[in-house]
Amino acid sequence: MSAIELSGVTKNFGPTEIIRGVDLSVRDGERHAMIGPNGAGKSTLFNLISGRLTPTAGAIRLKGEEITGLRPYEINRRGLSRSFQVTNIFPRLSVWENVRCAVLWSMGYKYSFWHNVDSLADVAERTESILRQINLLERRHFSAGVLTYAEQRALEIGITVGGGAEIILLDEPTAGMSVAEAEHAVALIRKLSEGRTLLIIEHDMSVVFNLADRISVLVYGKVIASDEPAKIKANQAVQEAYLGVAA
Repeated sequence: MSAIELSGVTKNFGPTEIIRGVDLSVRDGERHAMIGPNGAGKSTLFNLISGRLTPTAGAIRLKGEEITGLRPYEINRRGLSRSFQVTNIFPRLSVWENVRCAVLWSMGYKYSFWHNVDSLADVAERTESILRQINLLERRHFSAGVLTYAEQRALEIGITVGGGAEIILLDEPTAGMSVAEAEHAVALIRKLSEGRTLLIIEHDMSVVFNLADRISVLVYGKVIASDEPAKIKANQAVQEAYLGVAA
């Protein structure tokens, strides 16, 4: 079964067609990269999958269940979580509190006025485990807003994983990082995505080819190729797209 499946998905903004009949299958448990020139519609596609936007036409399925038109929180509760191009954290909360917010719902603690959140040992254990994995345990009492850019991106990935999602969407997680920071981020993503399905948008080709099991190429709102990395690298249409001559 595919973890994510798109069938004939289109998205118009007024008369302008941004996504033009996308068919895409992301296999359960794989790391799948989405690449393409700027303006190809990659983030729009993420917004459609995660429910921030509703398709003009077509269907989106999550593990065989149609989620087309569902709200973001409804899709999240079906096992999908995502990050954003612009870091999306609670800057005034501590690093610990940011991750704990994500962990609470996934562990069954919903809206409750009779639980003392500081006394929930299982939540604390899970929060500590995630912070240790993203190498932020020693900074757990810091306000998230004072972290470095790379640390904030790592925290956002930790929040994404903390929600207990089986399917993770990461939108340009290494953008703006140095080479060393990007290498660290790739190692972190590889570790945290084990046993999960990952769909990632990324412009750094060294990151893409180092991380992805399969790659799909989006150009002018259409998928022109979807294959294993070696075949994508040798694909003439993909080469032309990145040279700017694809029609």
